[in-house]
Amino acid sequence: MKVQGAIDDMDKRIIRALQGDFPIVSQPYKQIAEEIGIDEETLLRRLNSMKETGVLRKMGAVLRHFDVGYRANALGVWIVAPEHMDEVAEKMCAHPEVTHCYDRNTTPDWPYNFYTMLHGRTEKDCIELARQLSEETGIKNYQLQFTEKEWKKTSMKYFMEE
Repeated sequence: MKVQGAIDDMDKRIIRALQGDFPIVSQPYKQIAEEIGIDEETLLRRLNSMKETGVLRKMGAVLRHFDVGYRANALGVWIVAPEHMDEVAEKMCAHPEVTHCYDRNTTPDWPYNFYTMLHGRTEKDCIELARQLSEETGIKNYQLQFTEKEWKKTSMKYFMEE
């Protein structure tokens, strides 16, 4: 019997297989299962088990936004009253051009407590989106800090040493 939350060798093989590019085929899980020597049903059952036990929290795609035409990125920093944080987050997260939305601690010389990543085809698009977010939320005190250079865009890799 498998201990809850324990990872065996097969789980490690599954995790390794899912860390690369996801196959763009009609049955991606079947292809992944075949690559690691199991059937699709077993793969899906084990993924479900890892999710239920908390070993696996989520699976997600990383869109290389620059490659698909989104050339401008801005970190939006906002001053949001703590009692309105959830409401503001919900409104901002509703926009597909907002990919990150989180709260942060302030310091005496940095009053901004709410951060968003805004993406647009141009800097003007990001500025317009920030203006729209400001209008929708009533948050008037914000700044945009545009990305100048992307240094790294990779995800964590687990169990690669084996």
